[in-house]
Amino acid sequence: MKTKEITEKYAKKVSKRQIRNKKRTNYAWIIMVTLCALVISFGFSLLAELIIPNTSIVVAIITLLIFIFLGILFDMVGVAVTVSDEKTFHSMSAKKVKGARLGVKLISNAEKVSSFCNDVIGDICGIVSGSTSAMIATLLITKFNFNPLYITLVITSVVASLTIGGKALGKGLAIRQSNAILYRFARVLSVFYHR
Repeated sequence: MKTKEITEKYAKKVSKRQIRNKKRTNYAWIIMVTLCALVISFGFSLLAELIIPNTSIVVAIITLLIFIFLGILFDMVGVAVTVSDEKTFHSMSAKKVKGARLGVKLISNAEKVSSFCNDVIGDICGIVSGSTSAMIATLLITKFNFNPLYITLVITSVVASLTIGGKALGKGLAIRQSNAILYRFARVLSVFYHR
């Protein structure tokens, strides 16, 4: 009976300590993600504001498609990192395959990586592509005298359908090819990450 009481008491102390540590980590993570989102969204928005008004409609549409593609790509990575098999990456890391060690690190922090890719980058790309589509609509209205209501509805609908359809296709692919997608992402990232 004493042994059981001691282990229960110890378990309670450990769980209280873990809860305290998790609270500290969560606040630090929330602050870091918020600051990252602020910087990235400022950069993307500034890029759109500099490019779109002073360019042709073709370049503006290409810029919009790039933002949509980035949102889809990072959404795929966010899904792939949560589904990938850590054992595969440990095996690759043991054989010194480039990017495999970073892949293990990404999988072990899957919650944060997924949150960053899906919520930060994905949502920012969605918001910026929305404002970019509004700028394109304004360009079309001023240059070609299109009806503001119809052109705005058409552009918004096309952007929404491309984003949603692309993410649906990307998520399916990320689930089926999770290891390959994460490996390619980790390999590219390993060029910039040295530790």
